[in-house]
Amino acid sequence: MSALTISAIAVLMIVIVAFIGSMVKIVREYERAVIFRLGRLIGAKGPGLFIRIPGLDTFRKVDLRVITIDVPRQTSVTKDNVTVTVDAVVYLRVFDPVLAVTKVEQYLNATNLMAQTTLRDVLGQVELDELLAKREELGKRVSNIVDELTDPWGVKVTAVTLREVVLPESMTRALARQAEADREKRSRVIIAEGEYEASKMLVEAARLIGQQPVALKLRELQTLGEIAREKNLIVVTSTTDIKELGPVIALTHGDKAKGLKE
Repeated sequence: MSALTISAIAVLMIVIVAFIGSMVKIVREYERAVIFRLGRLIGAKGPGLFIRIPGLDTFRKVDLRVITIDVPRQTSVTKDNVTVTVDAVVYLRVFDPVLAVTKVEQYLNATNLMAQTTLRDVLGQVELDELLAKREELGKRVSNIVDELTDPWGVKVTAVTLREVVLPESMTRALARQAEADREKRSRVIIAEGEYEASKMLVEAARLIGQQPVALKLRELQTLGEIAREKNLIVVTSTTDIKELGPVIALTHGDKAKGLKE
């Protein structure tokens, strides 16, 4: 066998191997290949190996994993005429790769634009207080609307989260003043409730003491004793029994003696 024949066979083998290599394609577990033959849809293949006829078949890979899209900041006017800026994140996945390729040119870009429009529309239907207090509910509302619109494209929107709400500086100061006023209000209510409970206890104590004359007398003597500890005071009492005033007088003399020693 001549050298020319050997070279021809080698070249032929290389061509055959290259041709077979171009026919055999691999897609991963989370991918699908949408195949077109002469421009006509054949279907989705994968995961694993599949055969493509070079020159006749073309294919496009589609990722089936959850994809996140960062929605640019959107400025909108709420129902109560407050201008707010909100940015969001969209979570989506492709459940039908054939529809994602044949029904829309770029499903990621189309879903992003759809989310922007829907977000502005929803913000215009709510007031500022609802926006600040119910972000999660508003995100679910946007998610449901976008999911319904993208369903014909084979795209499932799993969630939309409102990441940040930016308010005008004047509105931020007004909310801070409102929050401070609310805290002051709660503080005063707590103090008033404490005074109310204390007054109820005093009324109950007075009622119990009033039912027992001896307890009232003991309370009076206790008060006189506390007053007697003060120097240079004259105590006037309705008590006529000198025996009852004995402890008070003794306490008074004791304080005076202590003062002289000092």
